Order: sequence, then C-alpha cells, then structure tokens
Amino acid sequence: MSQHHTPSANEETFISHLVELRSRLVKAAAVVLVVFLALMPFAGEIYDVLARPMMSALPEGSKMIATGVITPFLVPVKVTMLVAFLVALPWVLYQAWAFIAPGLYAHEKRLIAPLVISSSVLFLVGVAFCYFFVFGMVFKFINNFAPKSIAVAPDIEAYLSFVMTMFIAFGLTFEVPVVVVVLVRMGIVSVEKLKAVRPYVIVGAFIIAAVVTPPDIVSQLLLAVPLCLLYELGLLIAPMFARMTRAPEEAA
Repeated sequence: MSQHHTPSANEETFISHLVELRSRLVKAAAVVLVVFLALMPFAGEIYDVLARPMMSALPEGSKMIATGVITPFLVPVKVTMLVAFLVALPWVLYQAWAFIAPGLYAHEKRLIAPLVISSSVLFLVGVAFCYFFVFGMVFKFINNFAPKSIAVAPDIEAYLSFVMTMFIAFGLTFEVPVVVVVLVRMGIVSVEKLKAVRPYVIVGAFIIAAVVTPPDIVSQLLLAVPLCLLYELGLLIAPMFARMTRAPEEAA
C-alpha cells in the first residue's frame, strides 16, 4: 500500500520562502540586465570616463594599449556591467529588504533599514572619493616619478584590475562606521572598549593602506586617514543608533 507524503507546515513555509527568494533574485537581475543593455551602446564612452583620471595625468596625446585580441571589446563590457550594477543597486537592495522585512519585528526594521541604506550610500561615496580625488593625485605622482626615458602606456586590462582593487578598498573603508555601529548594537564590543583600542586601529589602518594601495605615500595616506576618521564617526553614531533601535523589552 503506497503512502502519500503530505508536506508539513514547516516544509510548505520553507518552499514558499524559496519561491519568494527566486522571485526577488529574478526581479533584481532583470533590472541589472535592462540597465546593462541600455548602457551597452555607450560602453566605449563609459570606459573613457573611467580612464579619464589616468589620461589626464599622462602627457598630451598618450593612449592606453590593449594586448589581447578581444580585450578592446571585453574590458569596456566588464566596466559597463559594473556601472549597470551600481545604477541598479538601490533596486537590488530594495528586493533584499522586501524579502527579509516581513519576518522582522518593528524595532528590527528600524535597525536594518538604515543599515542597508547607509552601507550602500557609504560604499558609493567611497568609490566616488577614490575616482574624483585619489586617482588624480596618485596618477600625477606616479607619472611625475617615471623616468623621462619611459613612454607610459598602461594596458587597459591591468588598469581595470587596478581600478577595481582601489574601488573595493575605498568602498569597504567607507563601511567602517557601519561595522562599528553593528558591533556596538549587537553588544559584541562596547564603545569604551573601541575607544581604548584606538591606537591599534590607527596602526592597523596604515598597515591595510600599505598592503592595498600602490607603494606611494600619497595613496596610503588617502586611505589610512579617512579610515581613522570614519572609525571616529562610527564611535559617535553607535550610542545614538543603539538608543533609537532598542527593542521594547530592552527599553523596559
């Protein structure tokens, strides 16, 4: 005699969550794809914008080189995909928020919404700071340092790799206040303890800057100093954020 397995309430809930997750992922990916396809005709111009800080530091009439056969096509496409994702980031984050929000209490929503928004804004601010401020200074410094007997013609693939590393480094650096706030809010570390380890944080910031950035003092300072300042900002915000997002039982 065959027995039919009837799904339990837990299984049904799990399956419905999976279906919801797939739906949210599809919606997020669809918008990224639409933005990518819309930007694709301008891939060359988008790469030129990315290359502008380097080109403005090089002598008049200089150009970058592409050593691979399909590199002149592939690199601008990669850059366009990255830009499409950044443009669609608010929508992607909204989909993530819409997936987790129904299962949260009111005080948890007050906790997560500002973290999601502030972390994405801070990451983009870090990338913008790197592009508009850091690159100009770093590339001029490197170009002035180069011997006059050398013709500087950077490879576009190597340039993209360098730019991506720097963008990620500065984007993550600008997340420091969020990390500090979360550590304090979760009760993992107290503000007093974080203030006590400040000297170690400063040393750590300069070590991270030395590892991540090119071996010039300009870019190292431009990463380490904001990291220290953002740590201080996190220490200021953390107590206020903890008070604002207390659960009812904590408040009692």
